[in-house]
Amino acid sequence: MKTPLYTALSQHAEKKPYSFHVPGHHNGDVFFDEARSDYASILQLDVTELEGLDDLHHPTGVIQEAEDLLAKLYGAKQSFFLVNGTTVGNLAMVMAACRTEDEIFVQRNCHKSVFHAIELAGATPIMLETDIDPYLHVPTHVTDETVKKAIAKHPNCRAIVLTYPNYYGHAADLSKLIHMCHEAGMIVLVDEAHGAHFVLGGAFPPSALSYGADVVVQSAHKTLPAMTMGSYLHLQGDRIDVKRLKSLLTMLQSSSPSYPIMASLDVARAYVEEIKGKGELDGIMTGLAKLKEQFNRMSHLEVVESDSLFTDPLKCVIRSTKGLTGYELKKVLESVDVHPELADEHQVLLVFGLGQTKDVPFSAIEQVLQQSDVMLEKKEHLQKGTPSIEVDQQRQDIEAVPFEKAAGRIIAESVIPYPPGIPLMIKGECIEADQISTLSRLLGHHVHVQASQVIHQRKLYVYIEEETL
Repeated sequence: MKTPLYTALSQHAEKKPYSFHVPGHHNGDVFFDEARSDYASILQLDVTELEGLDDLHHPTGVIQEAEDLLAKLYGAKQSFFLVNGTTVGNLAMVMAACRTEDEIFVQRNCHKSVFHAIELAGATPIMLETDIDPYLHVPTHVTDETVKKAIAKHPNCRAIVLTYPNYYGHAADLSKLIHMCHEAGMIVLVDEAHGAHFVLGGAFPPSALSYGADVVVQSAHKTLPAMTMGSYLHLQGDRIDVKRLKSLLTMLQSSSPSYPIMASLDVARAYVEEIKGKGELDGIMTGLAKLKEQFNRMSHLEVVESDSLFTDPLKCVIRSTKGLTGYELKKVLESVDVHPELADEHQVLLVFGLGQTKDVPFSAIEQVLQQSDVMLEKKEHLQKGTPSIEVDQQRQDIEAVPFEKAAGRIIAESVIPYPPGIPLMIKGECIEADQISTLSRLLGHHVHVQASQVIHQRKLYVYIEEETL
């Protein structure tokens, strides 16, 4: 398989070149000795825009060739490498689609970066509520009927942002919904962070590209073998201003993009092509089914699946059969160095890899599950000094109020359990009593929440109402 960018970098490193250019480690020659062995090989690829290695912000050589191969694989009109994650793709596509005061439909369970993008664009978000999966108790997708009603109420809406699939791998059929939005003159933007592998077909859900979405952003680093922060952006059709989109990507992404990340995106695309070309998908699916069955056979665990939506086989949801919460089960697994993707009140989410070969320590998991009742008597104290989002306490238009007085007030910051990074409360929303109850439960489980530290005093920052000024 062709890997134009990776091959060019590798051939450059083989020449053992002398570096009189950035970065400051100079091909690994200048580095901390204790860390050198871990970083040595990657530092040889960590270069800058040298002759023959192209420029991400104006590609005409190997990067352009690699992006063209990417577009061909995914069936896109044009594809782009992203080195600032799907976050920068979400920022760029929303800001390219919307201007100040444009209305944009937003799936309520979208990632925080979408709300940041809308705020930067100065657009007006119109929230679309999602269905709730009855088996997993998590938000899934926006229904066709919900969108139909929203269009009738807001006929001049400029665009819609969908999350597909959701974090747990649920994927609804988007064909009618996207057609309806296009008929209404809207641009369809899709955060497909967890679906870069859908292009493989088979038992995987279809990509939003195949349903006709105008812009799709994917986290190659989540489900493909790419480095963290490596993502793809795919464009099709003529509804989006390509020049504006490219300009925004140049402004929003680093002017010193990581060549190791870009090369890993090139390699990840080749990895997918090889699976397709060699007909390896059936073997991978058999391995995934076997792994899921092994978890399901454990006496203290059960695999929970939804039968209402298409579900990504790379996602596996497990629950305790002995009454442990998802948070407690996560701690049990971590005690034997088995690290899941996330936990919620009910379950733990595991993300499998394509062709993962490392043996899972099932016997160790079984043993620690047997001991979990004793282990969980020792509750961990809430960690101090964790990073938080601070609200300027000197501003005169906000105040911190106790949870019991917050319902009905307008929140002055977003409150975001992380992972998954989906806001529980969004800055500017009216706080509801059930949101307060949910936040209280999450804090009781010691869930990491991105918000001001006052939440640990059971307070929230809200805007001061006019009558109290």
